[in-house]
Amino acid sequence: MGNIYKSEVGKQEVLGQYRKILASWPVENHQYEVETSLGPTFVIESGSKDNPPLILLHGSVSNSFTWYGDVVSLSKTYNVFAIDIIGEAGLSAASRPSYESGAYALWLNETINALRLSTCSIVAMSLGGWMALSFATTYPDKVDNLVLLCPGGLAHEKASFLWKAIFFSLLGKWGQLQTLKLVGGKISSSSLSGLGEGLTFASLTFKYFKPRTAKMPLISDQSLYQLTMPILMLFGDSDQLIPASKSIKRLKQFAQQARIELLPDTGHLIVNQADRILKFLNPQGS
Repeated sequence: MGNIYKSEVGKQEVLGQYRKILASWPVENHQYEVETSLGPTFVIESGSKDNPPLILLHGSVSNSFTWYGDVVSLSKTYNVFAIDIIGEAGLSAASRPSYESGAYALWLNETINALRLSTCSIVAMSLGGWMALSFATTYPDKVDNLVLLCPGGLAHEKASFLWKAIFFSLLGKWGQLQTLKLVGGKISSSSLSGLGEGLTFASLTFKYFKPRTAKMPLISDQSLYQLTMPILMLFGDSDQLIPASKSIKRLKQFAQQARIELLPDTGHLIVNQADRILKFLNPQGS
């Protein structure tokens, strides 16, 4: 395990803010760790155990705060498990094995087994989407439904994105606004206020956290043939990190059953999609 923060003080500030967020989680929940071969993994569980299980995986330089705006709706009809990805800015282990090692599919499998789930649906964003694809192509029988929000693994990332985001994060309020534009696309001024807390926390995280610098490798053609489960993929038409058109074309090639939606005036940040996700997972309603 390496040091994934720039300083111990910075680590404590980021995790301190995260714990405050967790203390005000918007729905009744249980927060705990499960053990894996790559270290402890932090889980926020909500919703009735009588409901079908739903795994949530956030993106890079982030944690399960990503799902703060979605978890209330999702927890009404699903037993939701928001998982902090290892090696990211959450409360799971700092382990960062290489992407090519196969360790992340193994880690997620161990986590799901520790949660005593035989199968589950997965909603995953960006880096989490890459991990969900890696898992779903390795253990396809364990995935009931797969919802991918701007996932990695289908097309090569644009190299300039990360360095721009790091640079902007160092430039105060102006830099925060530029980061938001870079990540979020054409966000209206009325939406800015609603993203205030999230943007402030993201800026704090970028200030003290060391992002992964390796690119997410493409999931192989052979692996993508394993994607036979129902799939919903959402992409922003203004995504500055992962090319939407190339990702859409590749998923269509190997998973013709996938439902794909290109969201207008939307960048890489795709949040508050609970209604769209639930409509896909349960089209008949409940």
